[in-house]
Order: sequence, then structure tokens, then C-alpha cells
Amino acid sequence: MSLNRDDAFALMTEYTRSESLRKHMLAVEAAVRGYARMFGENEDDWGVVALLHDFDYERYPDQENHPFRGVEVLKAKGYPEWVTRAILSHAEYSGVPRESRLEHTLYACDEMTGFVTAAALVRPSKSVLDLEASSVIKRMKDKAFARAVNRDDLRRGAEEIGLPLDQHITNVIAFMRERAEALGLRGTL
Repeated sequence: MSLNRDDAFALMTEYTRSESLRKHMLAVEAAVRGYARMFGENEDDWGVVALLHDFDYERYPDQENHPFRGVEVLKAKGYPEWVTRAILSHAEYSGVPRESRLEHTLYACDEMTGFVTAAALVRPSKSVLDLEASSVIKRMKDKAFARAVNRDDLRRGAEEIGLPLDQHITNVIAFMRERAEALGLRGTL
């Protein structure tokens, strides 16, 4: 099976009504695609995996079901094992260790894109276009900000792809800037 973004997008939107969750998956897609380019990997394939990583979350938001139910759907549709394995590996509790570069990258971008989005939305501009890594790092130190995001996960993600935290944040911001309009992060700029 060759991966097709249009098919993946249709599946994601069929399962996900929440605009914020859709934008999260689009943000992770933007970041993972950026890293695929940087690492010389297949951008389209990596992008499809990122786009689908949480497609079942709205229907199955608990650890007993997500991402397991989504992976069942993908297997039934003929998605290859490397796709389903990557999606399983992004959930710490799945029991699937991250091994491939794609798996590490998906994990590194998942929580970071959410945190970058939150940091952008509290700016006066409500934009990722004027956000810098230093502002994100400052927000990471504020335990009350985006309280649900585990800071250790953010740091671990950067470590897993072999980058200093500030460089990873800079990269994610740059990749998200490319899609700022679609992510609702152009703000007033």
C-alpha cells in the first residue's frame, strides 16, 4: 500500500470533529514533515503517520483504547506495520518501544507542537510567527502554564532525536510557521 495524504486526511476528519484536535494533528504533521526533510526521509510517508497518530483519540480518549483502536482501523485498511508501530510507539503506555527515527521524531513532535501552540496563543499577537525558542523555554519553567504537559516528555523528545532542547524548539517553531494559517497560528501578524 502506498500512503496517500488525502486518504489519511479524510480518515482523520471522519473520526475527529474537534477543530483543536484536528489542528494538533496538522501541527504534528508539519513538524514531522520538516524533520523528514532535514533527515532526508520520505516527507509524505512521515507526514501521513503524523497526521493519523491521534485520529482515534476523540472517540477513544482513554489508555485502554487509544491508540490501539485506531491501529485496528489502520490495519483493516491495509496500512503497513511500520505505520501502525510508529503510532503505537508514541504512547508511552502502549508497550511498544520507540526504535526507528520516525518513531522518535513523532514522539518528539507530539507534545512539543502542543506546547508551542499554547505558547503562541498567549502572545499578544496570538501567532507562531513572532515566537522564539527562548519564550517557549521560559514557559516550560512556569509550572502553571500548560500544566498537563509533562516537561520531561518535552526534554526526552529532543534527546531522542539527538538535538539540544532549544534547537528542537526552534525547528518545531520553524516547521509550524510554514503552516501557520492552517494551524490558526498566524494571529494578528
